[in-house]
Amino acid sequence: MTTKNLLLPALSSRNYRLFFAGQGISLIGTWMTQLATIWLVYDLTNSALMLGVVGFTSQIPNFFLAPFGGVFVDRFSRYHTLIGTQILAMIQSLTLAVLALTGVIEVWHIIALSLLQGFINALDAPARQAFVPELVERREDLANAIAINSTMINGARLIGPAIGGLLIARVGVAYCFLIDGLSYIAVIAALLAMKVKPWRTLINDGNPLQRVKEGFVYAFSFPPIRAILLLSTLVSLMGLQNTILVPIFAETILKGGAESLGFLMAASGVGALFGGIYLATRKTIFGIGNVIALAPAILGVGLIAFSLSRFLPLSLFTMLFVGLGTILQIAASNTFLQTIVEDDKRGRLMSLYTMSFLGMIPLGNLLGGTLADHIGAPTTLMIDGIACLLGAIIFSKQLPNLRKMVLPIYEQKGIVSIKRD
Repeated sequence: MTTKNLLLPALSSRNYRLFFAGQGISLIGTWMTQLATIWLVYDLTNSALMLGVVGFTSQIPNFFLAPFGGVFVDRFSRYHTLIGTQILAMIQSLTLAVLALTGVIEVWHIIALSLLQGFINALDAPARQAFVPELVERREDLANAIAINSTMINGARLIGPAIGGLLIARVGVAYCFLIDGLSYIAVIAALLAMKVKPWRTLINDGNPLQRVKEGFVYAFSFPPIRAILLLSTLVSLMGLQNTILVPIFAETILKGGAESLGFLMAASGVGALFGGIYLATRKTIFGIGNVIALAPAILGVGLIAFSLSRFLPLSLFTMLFVGLGTILQIAASNTFLQTIVEDDKRGRLMSLYTMSFLGMIPLGNLLGGTLADHIGAPTTLMIDGIACLLGAIIFSKQLPNLRKMVLPIYEQKGIVSIKRD
């Protein structure tokens, strides 16, 4: 094993390297499209509420359908599911590009295509997260693989908006959509190049509703999992509203334009990238609870500071903490859940995590857009920051008891020996 792979052992697995390369290219396009979409909506409507509506439609299918998506990916091949979702996502992005290039695009087009993407994501997100353990050859490399994945996402989050902001300012939003559509070729090619073991169905009986119920009972009857899901729900509902309110700050409050918006999102990406690198280089799962407890506090402080800033360099600095807190909470929670979950329930638990994370974002977007329309974007983000700080305090008080409940599972899985220092 090379020195590089000693530091990042998950990259020793060929399938994971292919996944990393394909996703890395595609995600840059995805972040460009996200930036272009919110910019185009605000340019067409000049409405904070409409930003919230578009954000709501793009994510609400996750709230209702993610649990059923989890049942699906526990029953059928996650590999073939991902190939299908990537093809559909490519078609969606290219349709958006054609409408924008021909100059006929309207807000209702964006809402309809955002809803379609939401349906795709409701299946893609649990499949993607449940597929990661199949990509690494050694179980002990799983936490590293998840952390590298988070680093990759946020490296793209750094590069994508920066490129997107420049492209919007120079040639328009249509080319962001086009590049995103074409970037899916990379991830589809990487998936097709993998050598994947034949899928073995883990569940053979029972109806989907019964399987969904089993997933809920499994997750919410165990306090550590329940606490993680509830904290993730709070962070997603309140802490991630900034993603649809940033255009208001860029254009109206900071008196900038598309480039300023790109830089603000890129600054968040820089913070997230540092968080991902930190998690990727951690040697042990121990202490992950402390990271999960601290992350919402970092996010909350960042949101409060950003809401008060009226100076672009200071706003860029505060967005570093917004990105750092966000990725630490998301990736550390994902790592913890993937480590302790039983294999035959992995898809369903990760679908509930997707529901608590992606599924709550649309409600947060709608709430944030409505509040910003009535009390202003700065006051809205101030409230969001305070809510994240309160969540961090409550979780921290529960942490000692939660840790005691998790240790026997670590012992059973061989993550830690019974004889401890």
